[in-house]
Amino acid sequence: MNSIFKNNLFANKVALITGGGTGIGLRTARELASLGATVILASRKADNLIKAANIIKNEGGKAIPIECNIREEESIQKCVEQTINEAGTIDFLVNNGGGQFPSKAESISRKGWNAVIETNLTGTFFMSQEVFNKVFIHKGGAIVSVIANMRNGFPMLSHTGAARAGVENLTKSLANEWGKYGVRINAIAPGTIDSSGLNNYAPEFRQHLYTNIIKNNQTYRLGTEAEIAASILFLLSPAASYITGITLAVDGGESIYSPLAPPAPNDKHHPFTDDI
Repeated sequence: MNSIFKNNLFANKVALITGGGTGIGLRTARELASLGATVILASRKADNLIKAANIIKNEGGKAIPIECNIREEESIQKCVEQTINEAGTIDFLVNNGGGQFPSKAESISRKGWNAVIETNLTGTFFMSQEVFNKVFIHKGGAIVSVIANMRNGFPMLSHTGAARAGVENLTKSLANEWGKYGVRINAIAPGTIDSSGLNNYAPEFRQHLYTNIIKNNQTYRLGTEAEIAASILFLLSPAASYITGITLAVDGGESIYSPLAPPAPNDKHHPFTDDI
């Protein structure tokens, strides 16, 4: 594990990460654990959680897997309670759990719509609320929610675009309400990331991403899980102690795309991306 942050930056801290069994969630958990944190991996799939926890333990980190469905209130409550019982407290919450499927807007069923809203928006809110009421109201803490690059709308993913826009606004509301308790709340809006999550999409949709989406950002490539994890760690760290209520775009400039200065291929890379 190669992190740009100093050793033991998060020593004696406890981080609860939803969607922590795979992809961005797992990479974030590995980085936090490598820097001294105890990480709680929360997800619906036990097999993924066990594999993820073993990866972290083999790297010398501390990981606790907990099955949790953020669409179910009782499951959220049990997850937070178990976290406190096993780890003693919670210092950080990373709302990374989510899910969606590509579809034209006219074809989304009510069931599909509700499932995406409940997972990405409702689940994020009630997980944040439970952690706040049980822990953060007493001692403060930091929350980072992973949303999406939906500033210009989200064609073919209008359900998740609406949900993630809701989380962006929720981030501002909670940052205002809970700031007096010492709680900072921010969000990360990734561009298109070369993550294991892409495996959930059809091959032709993935190919579209690889061949076309890269033309819409100034790095002319997909982002990496490590780059998103590093951004999350920054917002959790003391370096961001004066930052709250913002959404950080980590998208290679996709959100500022202009046809007046279209991206072009280049062979220059930031030193960080060569190491991760």
